[in-house]
Amino acid sequence: MLCNRGVVLCFRAVAAYLRALNLSPNNAVVHGNLACVYYEQGLIDLAIDTYRRAIELQPNFPDAYCNLANALKEKGRVGEAEECYNTALRLSPTHADSLNNLANIKREQGYIEEATRLYLKALEVFPEFAAAHSNLASVLQQQGKLNEALMHYKEAIRIQPTFADAYSNMGNTLKEMQDIQGALQCYTRAIQINPAFADAHSNLASIHKDSGNIPEAIQSYRTALKLKPDFPDAYCNLAHCLQIVCDWTDYEARMKKLVSIVAEQLEKNRLPSVHPHHSMLYPLSHDFRKAIAARHANLCLEKIHVLHKPPYKYPKELNGRLRVGYVSSDFGNHPTSHLMQSIPGMHDRAHVEVFCYAISPDDGTTFRSKIAREAEHFIDLSQIPCNGKAADRIHADGIHILVNMNGYTKGARNEIFALRPAPVQVMWLGYPGTSGASFMDYLITDEVTCPVELASQYSEKLAFMPHTYFVGDHKQMFPHLKERMLLSEKLGPKKDVADNVAVINATDLSPILENTNVNEIRELVRPEQGKVREISFKVAELPTTTPIETMIASGQHQTSVNGVVLQNGLATPQANNRAATGEEVPQSIVITTRQQYGLPDDAIVYCNFNQLYKIDPSTLQMWVHVSI
Repeated sequence: MLCNRGVVLCFRAVAAYLRALNLSPNNAVVHGNLACVYYEQGLIDLAIDTYRRAIELQPNFPDAYCNLANALKEKGRVGEAEECYNTALRLSPTHADSLNNLANIKREQGYIEEATRLYLKALEVFPEFAAAHSNLASVLQQQGKLNEALMHYKEAIRIQPTFADAYSNMGNTLKEMQDIQGALQCYTRAIQINPAFADAHSNLASIHKDSGNIPEAIQSYRTALKLKPDFPDAYCNLAHCLQIVCDWTDYEARMKKLVSIVAEQLEKNRLPSVHPHHSMLYPLSHDFRKAIAARHANLCLEKIHVLHKPPYKYPKELNGRLRVGYVSSDFGNHPTSHLMQSIPGMHDRAHVEVFCYAISPDDGTTFRSKIAREAEHFIDLSQIPCNGKAADRIHADGIHILVNMNGYTKGARNEIFALRPAPVQVMWLGYPGTSGASFMDYLITDEVTCPVELASQYSEKLAFMPHTYFVGDHKQMFPHLKERMLLSEKLGPKKDVADNVAVINATDLSPILENTNVNEIRELVRPEQGKVREISFKVAELPTTTPIETMIASGQHQTSVNGVVLQNGLATPQANNRAATGEEVPQSIVITTRQQYGLPDDAIVYCNFNQLYKIDPSTLQMWVHVSI
């Protein structure tokens, strides 16, 4: 017959302790040991009763008080547990387990300093206490003291080389320090030590997810949920991964469960498993989205509380120009910079002094260099990892209005804003929702994006732009696309020309136009409803378009017409990758056609260049409906 050896040993231990109690019914130590076996078996209520009997027999029994507290905490009776830990410490002020476990309660209650003091006291009593090292490291990580946290995790592992929790948590610290490979190794080692460690599988999944390895992330999240079915973080992250790959299997049921998870977490005042940025993807109410953001804002406040920084004082008068500071992790090759890279240089310097604070390293792109060059002041705060010191730098610059361009997007450091280094703090552009934060004063928006009647759904005051808050840099970024010109052989009497023959993109078209006749074609568009409108376009007549057609059909990088070199648009990444990404204006004359991209000549082409996770079944159905 097969049996679980551990279970058999527990039953044998219970039987042995019960026999001992038959011989010595008032032996407190035996009662305490029996209670420990009950606790290990999951018989928590029986363990509590047995610990109480041990204490009744021996009131000065600190181990029994500590173990009783552990059992009470397991049942959710935290207040009683805290009282028992304190009693154990009154009986034995150097009781290391009680110091460590009471610190755990203080940490969960948000009393970070008290928790830190207790962990340090436990380590003073017992320097080789691996769990205390690991727990202290977790608190230090929460405070942003990542190097100190790493040191204590390493100590915990030195003392206890098979400490899976310490490996997993050290992986979280390394991940926060952008050491992705180190984090991956830690999570993998934790799973090697304990293959049933659900948290480590979930953490490993998160590394895969952040690295774009979505299939691996899905597999690891599913493993975590198989090991621990009631695991909200893993479930919600799995839901997001499935959204990324447009896996809509059981979509409605998944959304229903996700909403119920968030509702329960908000009701119990827990940090929701759905990130604020992801909350917009799901059928959550606006109140829920605002509450999710508020919980994350409060987490920022908790993190800065331990810094003990007094409130900043602000000048009561302007004393010269208005100082505006833009804070972003996206000053580089990122959609945010693609949209606003010209903004810093467009301010009226007679009245406004512009500061740009980068919270990410230089990526070497012209997007970054343009912003750095055109802003009056460009400061790289990525070299100042301490949020307190970063806020000090901003305050020292005398910023009047500080603009948060990240919100809850990747790379954000909202703790800087939680410290309030500027008297007015504003949300703009990077995050399309409310911050839910008491430390953000205004949200720059417009009346279409945020109708006045929905103002209650935002924690900030709404500052309306006259037209739209959503800027675009196309005029500055693509000056060569201001005017479209078609190419054609000599036009017939009817001036017929296909709209998609070829388009010239260049800032200087003079080489090809010097000996070319340019016609302006005007046509009337008569819609079924509405006014008749006139459209016009220019057509350059070439002696022949055969070289161009041959280039396109054969995939040649370039061709020549009348001695002028024309570049195949598809070859732009090879010829000048910066021109392909929009970082630079192409210096050559570029030819693009529908044919090059496999598009039909006579159809409207609907395009969506956004990320797939923003599409859901109803959105896809809408696109299909429009298309047919």
